[in-house]
Amino acid sequence: MPFPDIDPILFQIGPLAIRWYALAYIAGLILGWRYIVALIREKALWYKEPPATRLQIDDLLLWATLGVIVGGRLGYVLFYQPAHYLTHPLEIAAVWQGGMSFHGGILGVAAAIVLFARRQNINMFALGDLVAAAAPIGLFFGRIANFINGELWGRPTDVPWGVIFPYRDAGPYPRHPSQLYEAGLEGLILFVALRYLTHKTDALSRPGTISGAFLAGYGLSRFFVEFFREPDSFLGYFGGVFTMGMMLSLPMIAAGAWLIWWAREQAAGEAKRATSKKPAKKRT
Repeated sequence: MPFPDIDPILFQIGPLAIRWYALAYIAGLILGWRYIVALIREKALWYKEPPATRLQIDDLLLWATLGVIVGGRLGYVLFYQPAHYLTHPLEIAAVWQGGMSFHGGILGVAAAIVLFARRQNINMFALGDLVAAAAPIGLFFGRIANFINGELWGRPTDVPWGVIFPYRDAGPYPRHPSQLYEAGLEGLILFVALRYLTHKTDALSRPGTISGAFLAGYGLSRFFVEFFREPDSFLGYFGGVFTMGMMLSLPMIAAGAWLIWWAREQAAGEAKRATSKKPAKKRT
């Protein structure tokens, strides 16, 4: 099928252009913030009290925004084109030219959570769980924006839903709409899975569990989609098989699995200590 030629610019007034990509970031951040507010208001989800107040979550929005932008840009510079930006350092700040890395963005948000939690005296793992539960919302809108921009397309295919992207580098071949695959896996399915953990299990009573599930879930989703996504032309394949996306996702999967295990061990240790502190019954 031909690519639905959607103008990446929603509307423009003089030199001011409002792009779908920018709106995707805004929608992801605002809806994610509102979802976190809704979570802390659901008292039944919390064993004790929510880890943060509404006012603290409002303040966190700015920190998370800076983390996404700065981390995403620096991640792209360091992971994908370090040699280019080493010789053109002034272009590092030119985010309007494109070039953002989700893996860098996650590191930027993680740094923002750690700094904010320490400043506010909040359990950083519990705060991270709130952010992780909302993160797939931003991922969904971001991948839809990638599709609208006609970027990050997939490998050539003969499936009936293959899309012919009208760009020279894409060639005249139908390609996997890998942006939509990612929107479904990293966005919708991962959000539902985390929603199940927050609302149908006691995962929120083990700080770090939701964060670990998000890291592992995103890593697995991204690793899988990389088999259908065209690798960056300036990087290609490592060892003839692996893409940069795969290589960056493997540590996320490992870190997520470890964090889930660590959170479980911490919770078990606290339960054991609480039991040992109970006074023994007197014999009669």
